[in-house]
Amino acid sequence: MAQARAAAAMGRITRHLAARRPGAGLVVAWLRTGWTREIEQRRLFAWIAVAFGCGILVFFLGTRGTPSLLAPLVAAALLAGTTPFLASRPIGLALAVAAIAAFLGFAAATARVQRVSGPILARTTIAPLLGTIEGLDEREEGARLIIRVERFGTLGSEVRPARVRVSYRKANTLKPGDRIAATARLLPPPEAARPGGYDFARDAFFREIGAVGSLVGKIEVRPMPETADRQFRLAAAVDAARNALTRRITDANGGQAGAVAAALVTGKRGLISGETNDILRAAGIYHVVSISGLHMVLAAGVVFWLVRALLAILPYAALQWPIKKLAAIVAMVGVTAYCVFSGWDIAAERSLIMTLVMLGAILVDRPALSMRNLAIAALIALAREPEGLLGPSFQMSFGAVTGLIACAPLIGGRGLRRDGIGLLPRAFALVVTAIVGTLATTLVAQIATAPFATYHFQTIQPFGLVGNALTLPLVSLAVMPSAVLGILAYPFALDQPVWWAMGLAVRGMLTISTWIAGFGHAVVVIPAFGAGALGLMATALIVLTFPASSLRWLGLLPAAIGIACAATPDRHDIYIDREGAGAAIRDRSGRLATLGRPPSFVLGQWLKADGDGRKVEDVPAFQGARCDRLGCTLITPDGRALALTTDKRALGEDCARAEILISRQSAPSGCAAPIIVDRNFLQSHGATSIRLARDGPALATAKRPGDLVPWRANWSRKSTEAVATPSDLFSPPKPRAAPDRTGDPSDPSGDEPDGESLQ
Repeated sequence: MAQARAAAAMGRITRHLAARRPGAGLVVAWLRTGWTREIEQRRLFAWIAVAFGCGILVFFLGTRGTPSLLAPLVAAALLAGTTPFLASRPIGLALAVAAIAAFLGFAAATARVQRVSGPILARTTIAPLLGTIEGLDEREEGARLIIRVERFGTLGSEVRPARVRVSYRKANTLKPGDRIAATARLLPPPEAARPGGYDFARDAFFREIGAVGSLVGKIEVRPMPETADRQFRLAAAVDAARNALTRRITDANGGQAGAVAAALVTGKRGLISGETNDILRAAGIYHVVSISGLHMVLAAGVVFWLVRALLAILPYAALQWPIKKLAAIVAMVGVTAYCVFSGWDIAAERSLIMTLVMLGAILVDRPALSMRNLAIAALIALAREPEGLLGPSFQMSFGAVTGLIACAPLIGGRGLRRDGIGLLPRAFALVVTAIVGTLATTLVAQIATAPFATYHFQTIQPFGLVGNALTLPLVSLAVMPSAVLGILAYPFALDQPVWWAMGLAVRGMLTISTWIAGFGHAVVVIPAFGAGALGLMATALIVLTFPASSLRWLGLLPAAIGIACAATPDRHDIYIDREGAGAAIRDRSGRLATLGRPPSFVLGQWLKADGDGRKVEDVPAFQGARCDRLGCTLITPDGRALALTTDKRALGEDCARAEILISRQSAPSGCAAPIIVDRNFLQSHGATSIRLARDGPALATAKRPGDLVPWRANWSRKSTEAVATPSDLFSPPKPRAAPDRTGDPSDPSGDEPDGESLQ
């Protein structure tokens, strides 16, 4: 009925336009045919997930305060009340359903923020800490702990972080569940190192981490209170079991092969060295060591295949029982247990939801791989964790699956599987089909995920196709089956030979990766492009893959515009640390050089954003800069005087001479420098970059003054800054000298994000 009404409505529009403009009538006729095809193929449901995600984007990109949860729910309810009156207007009904989904997405994001909102440490603090270890990740040196805080100095519960992440060098005797007392140096979670860069503070907020830092001195282990809840005890026990299995696997293999093998099973990646991480990334297979879609699919597939094969051996079961559905149920239970044991990471959870939906489709006799099932998985994942939409894990995993589902008819390799294929033996044809299928799926996945990977990491691995083609067979046929078998044998203490055999396959994977990493230009660093270009390319991916009709070719337009914007990014000439400790300035050679002492992690982020593949230690100081104990001065390539002031005694002179003043001190109120990036400016704007354009310097900042976002310490306090007007959203902030304020700035040293959570 809906299909007939839609066709009739489009027919009326076609006739009306054809009478006035014949060309427009042809276009509308094409749209009508495509619309009818979409309804026949039931493809409109997938767009509900897109609308839901748009509501989440509006929340994160548009709100500037504390929105009401009731408002979007009421709006969705009112729209839902109009749907019975739109039954005869299918286009209006579709738009109403999309608007309802968008309001529900906005409500989901609002509810999520309210659920996880907690105190965030306002400034660097050193004080006694009492708390219980929730999680412990062993690293090459020491460990990283997640601690549930009971007391921290004299801070009250309204300002004391409920959970903190700290590092400690002597954690050999500690284990999850221990209640400890120690001296801690904590600071607020670091914000973005550059405008548009990765914001660790946002990720920490949604993990309910209110501070990061380190433990100093000795740690005292105290008795556990009897009032500890069972859920916490269970989580600590699971993490302790993960650490025990990690050590068992590493002991069975040793070296980096053992560390990688353990990460593949337990998700604990702390023992993998930086060099090994770089090798895996250069080969394009770092996704293998991050518990995500590949692990969930392979684990579920191995369990599904084993159970189905065992049941098929039994004649009665094969003839009387629905063994395929029984295998799917067991696989669902097994993959859920594996996700719990691997730490229930955000990426693993989203992959679990996708896998469960696919297996659930088998139970109801529906195709496992379909856009409808993918949309259901996306809706569940976004309803649980709306913030995931902004991260690379969600974008890359769903982008890859979307591309694979859309291209499945093209990469099935049906032609080589037919009987009577000429002189090719059947076995050889099957091998060729498997190779072609692996290469095709890898290529499709890389193309689908390329916009998100380059936006978040600013790198391209040209030989990733080769790396995945050579290593994925090892992972699929040897590593993951060994992992499943090892976990089954672990309770019987018969797992050591299995881990040793798994280590051999992992060594082969590392050997291949090392060989590929040795190629010239195995990693290509490209300049960072803006969120607008990413949005266009993401829209193109959706439009090119969701429709079943020729309407998909509409996606070529945003794809072309997005690629053009990404190919011509705005490159900044000056990067300023969020604390004013240092800067990077483009010299006359066109490359960045340092001024002052920017943190190494921050400098690395600046280099990647600039498309510079140099290592941090290879970046020289700015030639021609004159430095002393009070600061540095230089002349930029376009002839501007720039000063980096480290001592307040030099502020008066630098204010009079410099056109661009950078300082971690507060500039005096009468400072005459045209551009002042001082302590007050950085506190309200964060990391800053400057592009030296012909018509004057253009500033970009990591945050806007007056913004009240939940992952900053000012969320729970009344802001003393003026709230920006809507015009401020589209123009760079104008730096000005602000009155001096008391209070210590946040210390940028200590715990910096290592990019691990980006994977």
